[in-house]
Amino acid sequence: MEEKPTPQAHKRITGHLTFPLLAATLLASFGSSLLYGYNLAVVNSPAVHIKAFYNATWSRRYGQSLGPELLTVMYSLTVSVFALGGLVGSFPVGMLVTRYGRNGTLVRSTLLVFLASLLMGFSRYLESPEMVIVGRFVTGLHSGICLSVVPMYLGEIAPKNLRGFLGLVPSIFICLGVFSAQVLGLPELLGEDGSWPLFLSLVVVPAFLQLLLLHWFPESPRYLLIEKNNIRGATNALRWFLGKDDVGDVIEEMREEQRSLSSVDSVSVWQLLRDGSVRWQTLSVVVINMGMQLSGIDAIWFYTNTIFQHAGIPGPEIPYVTVGTGAIEVLAGLLGCITIEKLGRRPLVIVGFCFMGLCCAGITVALVLQATVPWMRYLSIACVIGIIAGFCMGPAGVPFLMTAELFKQSHRPAAYIVGGSLNWLSNFTVGFVFPFLQVSAGAFCYLVFCGICLLVALYVYVVIPETKNKTFVEISQIFAARRSFLAAPADAVKMATLGGYGALESSSLELSGSSQA
Repeated sequence: MEEKPTPQAHKRITGHLTFPLLAATLLASFGSSLLYGYNLAVVNSPAVHIKAFYNATWSRRYGQSLGPELLTVMYSLTVSVFALGGLVGSFPVGMLVTRYGRNGTLVRSTLLVFLASLLMGFSRYLESPEMVIVGRFVTGLHSGICLSVVPMYLGEIAPKNLRGFLGLVPSIFICLGVFSAQVLGLPELLGEDGSWPLFLSLVVVPAFLQLLLLHWFPESPRYLLIEKNNIRGATNALRWFLGKDDVGDVIEEMREEQRSLSSVDSVSVWQLLRDGSVRWQTLSVVVINMGMQLSGIDAIWFYTNTIFQHAGIPGPEIPYVTVGTGAIEVLAGLLGCITIEKLGRRPLVIVGFCFMGLCCAGITVALVLQATVPWMRYLSIACVIGIIAGFCMGPAGVPFLMTAELFKQSHRPAAYIVGGSLNWLSNFTVGFVFPFLQVSAGAFCYLVFCGICLLVALYVYVVIPETKNKTFVEISQIFAARRSFLAAPADAVKMATLGGYGALESSSLELSGSSQA
């Protein structure tokens, strides 16, 4: 049975939305999450121009054009190397947030964006496709760090009654980043042949603003008190974020968690994976983070134009249809952010994945029948929009929020490394494999995503509890009770098996005795 929080617990850690808290959330999301969304979609509209640049450069170097297969491999690498960089960037997150803090890690990571912007911005001038690919890898490094650190930072500075709302703000900025790339990629703006290096390097603007402003904001109070034992710094940070002088109750709640971790140091990834007390939390992080990327959303973002071409939409109309889908993403993200504290985490994730699964099946049906039923192309568009809307309402941000909520302070950095690395590995797999999967399986490739979405929804329904309005300690206690419940069937099977062996052995002895007689 789930332990209900006491009124004192509610009093300790509830609060209202202050301007410093909102400003820190918006700035951290603007300089990090926005860039992640922008880099997911930025290579979609200039794909033809980037391929032409690769082909022309190859011809000048080697005196012959690239073959279609090699060109597809090079462009797929350009798309997916961003995720490979994110995978590498997710590994040192635990070390960075322990050494520099959450805020300090975000500020320092902006230097990677400056390097990436220089590489991509001058790639055409220096006739170097390699600079585009390396630049994309470096932007991936930045996003790999920030995609874990931003929800960690926001989850630790937010009162528990605002943790869901603030935790989904980064997902809105991811949608805004995708939408910005779609708008700027229009032919009237930066979608022309000569503008794509500038288009790729515009990521430097949000990063510069974050570098300029975020270091004026306090560090995470939980980090200061629990990990650094800096009570004065934590108190000042809480007063700044919460907008009140009396923060003694919040400090006491943190010290309670600190006391529960007094004999536990920050665990490594290997220790996390071997720790039986958090096995279900770890498995849950694995499932929701991999499911988030294997749901088909990356295929939609990376190859929107290609998908719409296969759906039979005329070429000149595709950029504007794509911008329309981006606007719907932002609206869906806002709706999820507004409703999460009323509906909870579980309903948004379960409904989101189920809806995405149905839409993936719908795309398959539409593509199979569009040759004989002309209006089916509109069903394709509707299903693409449905996948995006379903994703942005829940699965886009809740997995990162849940990773923060399912673990105490000692396990949280390692959990983000596990979740982040699998998230990026899945992202890379989809980005690289999808073009080949689309060629080999045709319209039926979306059924793979359909199955994954429905399985993840089923897992969340069966295993993951609701975490709304609960402290980190309370959530750990719920999982401890659930772990005993989930272990009971296994223990029963084990006892039945042992009982069966005992009965068999007894029967054998009786047969032996009768034969001797």
